[in-house]
Amino acid sequence: MTLTDTNSPLNADQARRVQQALADLNDAQRQWLSGYLAGLGAQSAGESPTGDSSPAPAATTALTVLYGSQTGNAEGVAELAAERARAKGFEVTLTSMADAGKKTLKTVERLLVVVSTQGDGDPPDPALEFHELVMGRKAPKLTGVRFAVLGLGDASYEHFCQTGKEFDARLAELGGERLRDRADCDVDYEERAEAWIDEVLESLAGDLATPPPAQVAETDAAQGAQPSYSKKHPFMAEVLTRQPLNGRGSDKQTLHLELSLEDSGLEYLPGDAVGVVPQNDPAHVDELIAMLKLDAESPLEEGRVLRDALLADFEVTTLTRPFLKQWAEWSQAPELQRLLGDEARDELRDWLHGRQIIDVIEQFPVDGIDATQFSAALRKLPPRLYSIASSQAAASDEVHLTVAVVRYETHGRARNGVTTSYLADRIEPGDRVPIYIDRNKQFKLPDDDEAPLIMIGPGTGVAPFRAFLQEREERGAGGDNWLFFGDRHFRSDFLYQAEWLKWRQQGLLTRLDVAFSRDQADKVYVQDRMREQAERLYAWLETGAYVYVCGDAEFMAPDVHQALRDIIREQGGHGEAGADDYLRQLQQEKRYQRDIY
Repeated sequence: MTLTDTNSPLNADQARRVQQALADLNDAQRQWLSGYLAGLGAQSAGESPTGDSSPAPAATTALTVLYGSQTGNAEGVAELAAERARAKGFEVTLTSMADAGKKTLKTVERLLVVVSTQGDGDPPDPALEFHELVMGRKAPKLTGVRFAVLGLGDASYEHFCQTGKEFDARLAELGGERLRDRADCDVDYEERAEAWIDEVLESLAGDLATPPPAQVAETDAAQGAQPSYSKKHPFMAEVLTRQPLNGRGSDKQTLHLELSLEDSGLEYLPGDAVGVVPQNDPAHVDELIAMLKLDAESPLEEGRVLRDALLADFEVTTLTRPFLKQWAEWSQAPELQRLLGDEARDELRDWLHGRQIIDVIEQFPVDGIDATQFSAALRKLPPRLYSIASSQAAASDEVHLTVAVVRYETHGRARNGVTTSYLADRIEPGDRVPIYIDRNKQFKLPDDDEAPLIMIGPGTGVAPFRAFLQEREERGAGGDNWLFFGDRHFRSDFLYQAEWLKWRQQGLLTRLDVAFSRDQADKVYVQDRMREQAERLYAWLETGAYVYVCGDAEFMAPDVHQALRDIIREQGGHGEAGADDYLRQLQQEKRYQRDIY
């Protein structure tokens, strides 16, 4: 049928042109056009599409995606959610919690929250102030706001996804309506996060009057793009150099690795990290298989066999609460079930210290578990992230890492770090290591090359500051640079000593303060050196210095934070609240950045 076969008010020429236009549209596009014309007609008539004679209220498809991210994972998920929501027709506002406030919450209609948890259940640094607002008495009512929360965390920690749980509960308390139940993601978060995004957007589908016009996505192949290396598709980087950084007599093993990026197209900035996709220790995997009385060649899904999967695909060391619950169900061991009870949380924390999956299997043996059941109880083997210790401006086809090899003994067993022992014991120069670049937008040099830097990095936390100084040297940056470095012994543990001293002599490194904790009776740490230089340090802050902290999140970072707080309070004449406000202002201005783990 054609338009001229109907009682159309169009003349022949108009009908022909409309018919030609419709012929080029698919079903989804015709449906969208139908809704558009209906709305246009109603607007022209001064009526709503339902026939109401009053002016139609403006339909809104506003969606706010709010994220709190320390290393960039939560930000990446939020960006993906925003991208998929826009493709469905929503008007998306993507906002970091660092830039959000009371006004943000008072204007939202639909709200997606993606937030990570740091350390002992703490919000990420950029989210601290917003978290305080939402949890406090000044939080606005959210009646009529529909929301969903996705938490990112690590199930091996006691307060897994705690920040996400807190936001989810509080948004409901403030009157918000859940679109979907909260989702908590472990370190292998990608698939669960994507499923959550799709579930939430499906729940909101009814808010769209008509679907958007169909769009044809161009593939990388069609565009002739270079392959994009990622966690799922890593680049096989050749190991160019692997050299020890500790001197003779050290009780630590720290390695400097240089990896080739030639022909990869990979780019990075100082402050970014390298994700290393490791393999588990074959001896440990074989011991696990023997203890479980399984056949190493037992078939699993997708043509894999058990031993290969345990080597490359699954976490076989770190204990998580989901694994413990599954093993307690299988073993029916009263002691393990008791430890998992709420009243034994503190006892469980102490019991877990230094134990791994193999210890649970040995202490609470289970007969009859097959290869498929066991592998299903494990989480995926996550890559390990290492702060990049080089500037690409100085080493264009390379990336450098500073790796502290983890070795210790607990409960009668020798333990090795999964990735560090892989790099130290089973990889040689000339071998290839699967890697990808992990962006860290929260740990970046200032654009102003004249801005002073205060860098605090004990141990391998000094890695990104080597990159910072290489970059500033290449740029010819004129800003002052002050490094606080600490380790155990001056003679054996002064990592990159020759480079720091060269830069100090050249004037690039304005000040160098070191703390070697075990070279004297009383231990001295970087925070002690900071306090000794309190007056000068505060003066640098007052002249616009940026403060960077990298390293241990459990002890060092809180101690350094407290030292900074005390220095600001004492030197600036601020009270407790004033010092906190000063630090918050530094964070808002991105002048206080931390890369802690």
